[in-house]
Amino acid sequence: MNGASREALASARESLDALTDNTSVDATKLADELAAVTALLHREVSLRRVLTDPAQSGEAKAELAQRLLSGQVGGETADLVSGMVRSRWSRSRDLVDAAEELANIADLTAAQKAGALDGVEDELFRFGRIVSSSPELRSALTDKAATATAKGELLRSLLGGKAHATTERLVGRLVTQPRGRSLEAGLESLSKLAAARRNRMVAVVTSAVPLSDQQKQRLGAVLAKLYGRDMHLNLDVDPSVLGGITVQVGDEVINGSIAERLEEATRRLAG
Repeated sequence: MNGASREALASARESLDALTDNTSVDATKLADELAAVTALLHREVSLRRVLTDPAQSGEAKAELAQRLLSGQVGGETADLVSGMVRSRWSRSRDLVDAAEELANIADLTAAQKAGALDGVEDELFRFGRIVSSSPELRSALTDKAATATAKGELLRSLLGGKAHATTERLVGRLVTQPRGRSLEAGLESLSKLAAARRNRMVAVVTSAVPLSDQQKQRLGAVLAKLYGRDMHLNLDVDPSVLGGITVQVGDEVINGSIAERLEEATRRLAG
């Protein structure tokens, strides 16, 4: 998102945080209702265009949203969506993306309140690694010919009773309602949102052998100092790196593996 949509999303996030700070608000229920709104806006293209039409007043759009959602979702969700449509959006699709992001944040907030956010972060990362290493599984989960029910059943067989309920919910929505995104991109986005709940960045660390607790603590401290923010480490073991580690933070890769140094030596010799 950019421009007006970025500002609108920032405002919506603040409103969501204010809601979920209230202990009487059920963040999980809020997530479910926001997910339902996302599905509605994704399906009804003409509706989302009306709700983001800059020629209409914000108040008129908010009243329309309230009429449509009244009795379908709780008052907190209806008020939140009404506030969102009062804002200006650069593209109508941005409103749908924002509603989906708020649903995911609400679920992650519920996990954070339950003290389970770290576990959910790790499970999202591990599930992403499982998918990337199994073309057959990825194909089954992204098969456009398969029904949402069939995909949901497959996920339950993989995660049911083995992962936190929040992880199951987040991955379930991503698989059954992909909205044109790749599974990998969706999982990466969820991981970033989870890290952001603690104002942390995510570093994907690949090593030839598992790191010790002391090594993980030392690496986390070094990266936090380098980037000026707390760092969550997603750890992966890959014997092909031969030794050392590689660290990826966003688009930046810090490569300290023996394999990389051998490749560099080979390139120099060939040159």
